[in-house]
Amino acid sequence: MPLITKISQQKRDSERYNIFIDEQYAFSVHESVLVKFELTKGMTLDDWETDEIVYADQIEKAFNRALHFLSFRMRSEMEVKKKLLEKDYGEAVVLEAIVKLKRLGFLNDEAFSEALVRTEKNSALKGPRAIQQSLYKKGIPKELQTQALEEYSLEDQMSNAMKLAEKTIRSNSQQPPAQVKQKIQSTLARKGFSFEQIAEVLSNVTIERDEDEWSDITLKFGEKAWRRYQSKFSGADLRQRVKQSMYQKGIPLSQIDLFIEKKRNEEDGD
Repeated sequence: MPLITKISQQKRDSERYNIFIDEQYAFSVHESVLVKFELTKGMTLDDWETDEIVYADQIEKAFNRALHFLSFRMRSEMEVKKKLLEKDYGEAVVLEAIVKLKRLGFLNDEAFSEALVRTEKNSALKGPRAIQQSLYKKGIPKELQTQALEEYSLEDQMSNAMKLAEKTIRSNSQQPPAQVKQKIQSTLARKGFSFEQIAEVLSNVTIERDEDEWSDITLKFGEKAWRRYQSKFSGADLRQRVKQSMYQKGIPLSQIDLFIEKKRNEEDGD
C-alpha cells in the first residue's frame, strides 16, 4: 500500500506541508488538514483516503481565499461564491467553504444587508428603491431585502431626499428655478425615491432669484440661444425662436422681453 515516507514544511508558506508517498512528492496540504487526518510519516493511504484528503485541502484553500476576499470589506454569499468559482474551485468545494464561513460567522447575508442599507442611506443618500436594487444585485433574498429596508424609516427617507434637493439647489444657483426643479426631480428619481416622495419634496422647496440673478441668468441663456439660432434664422424669426427657447427654460416673460428688446436695439444700431 502507498506509504507516507516524508512530510516537509514548505518554505514559502509555513502553513502548508508537502506529502511524499513512496519517496515521491504526491501532494501538499494545509496544516489544519494535516492535523485533521493525523498524517504522519509511516502512515499508509488508500486511494479513497488520498482523494478525501485532497478534497478537504481544496475546501481549506477555498476557505482561506474567501477570508482574504472578505478582509477588504463585507461581502454577500453570492459575491463570495462567484469569486471562488472564478478562481476555478469546483462548486461542491465552494459550497463546503461557504458552509464553513457561515458557521464561523465570517459570512452573514442578514448582517451584510443591514450594513449595506446603513451605508447607502447615510453616505450615498440613496432612496429605498435604489438600495433594494443594490441588495438584489448582491444576491440578497427578497425577504432579507424587505427586512433590512425596514430600518430605513419614511422620516429618514424624506430627510435624505430634502438634503439632495438642497444640494442640487446650491450647485445650480445660476439656473432658472424651473430648470433646478427638473434637476431635483431627475436626481431623486436616479437615487431611488418614489414619485410621491419627489412630488412632496418639490412642493416644499423654495427657489428664489433676485433681480440681479435674473439678469445674469437671462443674459446667459439668451445669448446661448441667440448663438444657436442666428446661423439659421434672422429678424423676427430669430427673435421668436430665441424667445421660445428661453421660455422653455423657465425664464419669465418680462425678463425675456427685456433681452429681446436689447437684441432688437443692437440690430437697429448696426
